[in-house]
Amino acid sequence: MHAFSRKLAGGLLAAGVFATASSAAAEEVIKIGFVGEMSGSFAEFGRQMQTGIRAYQKQHGDTVAGKRIEVVYRDVGGPKPELAKRLAQELVVREKVQVLAGFGFTPNAAAVAPVATEAKVPMVVMNAAAGGLTKLSPYMARVSFTYPDMVPPIAEWAVKQGYKRAYVLVADYAPGLDVEAAFMSAYKKAGGEVIGNVRVPMTTVEFAPYLQKVKDLKPDVLFSFVNAGDVSPAFMKEFRARGLDQAGIKLIGTGDIVMENSLKAIGDNGLGVVSVYPYSALHGSELNQRFAKDFVELGEKHEPPTIMGVAAYDGMAAIYAALRKTGGKADGESLMAALKGVSFESPRGPLSIDATTGDVVQNHYIRRLEKVGAVAGAEGGLGNVEFETFAPAR
Repeated sequence: MHAFSRKLAGGLLAAGVFATASSAAAEEVIKIGFVGEMSGSFAEFGRQMQTGIRAYQKQHGDTVAGKRIEVVYRDVGGPKPELAKRLAQELVVREKVQVLAGFGFTPNAAAVAPVATEAKVPMVVMNAAAGGLTKLSPYMARVSFTYPDMVPPIAEWAVKQGYKRAYVLVADYAPGLDVEAAFMSAYKKAGGEVIGNVRVPMTTVEFAPYLQKVKDLKPDVLFSFVNAGDVSPAFMKEFRARGLDQAGIKLIGTGDIVMENSLKAIGDNGLGVVSVYPYSALHGSELNQRFAKDFVELGEKHEPPTIMGVAAYDGMAAIYAALRKTGGKADGESLMAALKGVSFESPRGPLSIDATTGDVVQNHYIRRLEKVGAVAGAEGGLGNVEFETFAPAR
């Protein structure tokens, strides 16, 4: 947890940040300061979110409640909390933004939380997914997802399918630990037995020793959480090469292991994998079909949307909805009050922001990776087909 230092607070006071929101409310332009990963190893995060923002404004325009919306982008490059804090401070002080948005990584969002609180500027989290994040600031709202909410449905589903013995493999960093704890707790509560677990390096592509051990233990199901990019394709390839599927071990996991932008690299190795996520690019609604089509056309690499793309689209939807409620008033207190409790139809289904916690409330879907042909939202002819919906518990 990142405390707001006396030095930074003094700097904000000296710069007159606390007058920013009230003075900017009268302006015709409302600025959103985006802090995200626009370069380096995690550039896909920023690219997805920027395209989601562009898709929303293509469909809904760049004005709302008589105010023009301008997005100012800043590149944090990766999980760099001190840089994220500095960029957010600069956006508030120099650019006089009325909203902060983006935040691919939890440490970055946590570092910016005190800036938002002190300056009374709402921040809309479009990806960071650690549990309890919104408790760090009363000016934070999240439109992505949280692993503690998302994982239990697939644990319950697995036990109902007769998969009573599980092995758990997760990436060894904070989100992986959230995933591990959530799955093991829910799986045991549903009547399953966890016969082993392992935490693997976050960026490893060498899965042979881990998967050989899983094969030797012969669980009914292997539940996994690894990241996209090069990691999940390597994981899938080794799972097939080691013959775990032939040994009767079912592979399931979070949607991260079958992210849309990795499906071409995963190929047929991922067929039949069952995952849980709040979004599939193949979600069947008319709104999602239009969103996916626009997203593919607007994107730099014409890739399908992932959760990051749709969450950025929804972040804009939430901001627009809040501004309609305030009649264009953009001071921090008015805008944050309007953001909390807002609800609308997203490309992923019904979505709202909890009026008390500021956290996202949404459906979670159990999906199966299948061959779907050439449709918007598919990559390499593959897509995650939803077949069961878990409504939010709250």
